Amino acid sequence: MSVSERQDLFRYVVEEFAEDYREGEIDRREFLRRTVILGGGVAGARTLLVSLGITGVSAAELAQAQQANPQASPPEAKPKVDPNDPSIQAQMLTYTARGFEQMAYLARPAGGASAPGVLVIHENRGLQPHIQDIARRLAKAGYIALAPDLVSKVGGTAQFSDTAQISAYLAQTPAEEHIANLQEALGVLKNTPGVQADKLGVVGFCFGGGLAWRLATEAPELKAAVPFYGPAPDLAKVPAIKAAVLGIYGGNDARINQGIPALEAALKGANIRYQIKIYEGANHAFNNDTGPNYNQAAAEDAWALTLNWFKTYLV
Repeated sequence: MSVSERQDLFRYVVEEFAEDYREGEIDRREFLRRTVILGGGVAGARTLLVSLGITGVSAAELAQAQQANPQASPPEAKPKVDPNDPSIQAQMLTYTARGFEQMAYLARPAGGASAPGVLVIHENRGLQPHIQDIARRLAKAGYIALAPDLVSKVGGTAQFSDTAQISAYLAQTPAEEHIANLQEALGVLKNTPGVQADKLGVVGFCFGGGLAWRLATEAPELKAAVPFYGPAPDLAKVPAIKAAVLGIYGGNDARINQGIPALEAALKGANIRYQIKIYEGANHAFNNDTGPNYNQAAAEDAWALTLNWFKTYLV
């Protein structure tokens, strides 16, 4: 994995914090607080701000932001599939891989019948209830879904009350380490009782969408991949993709969408089965019904498209 590819995910998180601030999702103090965490201190934060074209922020203001409490998050929306829904079985599980205990959320149809397996890759806030709900939605649709916690090495998502610390850890961790952990999770999914090992797919969102693209270039056993508004992978690795890929994007997501033309050219050049779907008027993270950018019409259509994609290619 190239140096630029390793840095891409870090830059992605930096720019997402800035975008959240510009769009009014977080206030100035919260933006600066997150920048200090991501930069590893006031000096690092100033460097990041300059890289974003933001100047004139004093060390004193950054120090004050560093001491501030996290901005309150909106209440979680009611899940679309209740964890106790009798038609599914859902639970946290642990497994030892790469020298530490890894955690993941497993959801499957009740009854133990065999089914295709789908890996679910979370956003840069870790394995939040929304991502667990995504896994349950897949189980409800007839798939065995596994959502690994990429924060496992430092105790797991549930250990953190401040999602900015989760984002910083994920951004500062080399992308190849995330891919190695996802490869391990894919192996766990493949060997889960009932999973049809020759019918494996992946879906990822935001940060996880970028990792879904990257995993597709590294895991030839994948038959289908659905990255939601994820940054493109190393284009030189696109020919290694064996999965049929459905890329889903929001029309207003200029930061991510600027990479689509080159990515699409690479996909066409390598004769990859793919579809690019852009929802005009929708923003980044429009599928997340717990976030401020939720767009119900786009989300419902994108989910139907996702299920149809898996139905078509995980056969």
